[in-house]
Amino acid sequence: MEDFQWYFKLGLDHVLDWKAYDHVLFLMVLTILYGFKDWKKVLGLVTFFTLGHTLTLALSAYNLLYIEMDLIEFLIPLTILFTALFNIIFVNKSSNYLNISFLLAFLFGLIHGLGFSSYFKILVDDFENKLFPLIEFAIGIEIAQIIVTVFILIINYLILNILKRQKRDWIIVVSSIVAGIVIPMLIERKFW
Repeated sequence: MEDFQWYFKLGLDHVLDWKAYDHVLFLMVLTILYGFKDWKKVLGLVTFFTLGHTLTLALSAYNLLYIEMDLIEFLIPLTILFTALFNIIFVNKSSNYLNISFLLAFLFGLIHGLGFSSYFKILVDDFENKLFPLIEFAIGIEIAQIIVTVFILIINYLILNILKRQKRDWIIVVSSIVAGIVIPMLIERKFW
């Protein structure tokens, strides 16, 4: 039980740590399109992201995958920028592109999982059974992402329903701000 709490808390801290705000930025642009009425879609997106994240952690923990950290540290803000630009481009389109959002959430989860894979591999390297720490960590990640997402949905509700701002404008503003935050990260983390 003590191990469960430790890995669960590690998963929570991985997302909720303000020094690692790239995770929150990604969740913001991933879910800014939705409201509480879309909670099933939002939960699906968050879960697909967690599945991708966990898969690369598992592959790394079992020594089946290794990618240079410089490349991953560059790709993480690139996924955030791509999602922000995706929002801006498709803001007036119908929600038919939701299927691609699920695919992107999973693929980008793979990339974000690689960002933590080296550290996680060190933590579980001596364990014969790495499955339980992976699951415990993934549960912590999922719960933390749900917490962040609920907060985003509350902000969306306040902006759109209480302050009566246009959804299109809100999506463009948030996505543009996030893009503006990650562009310097990309420049700083270039790997070539």
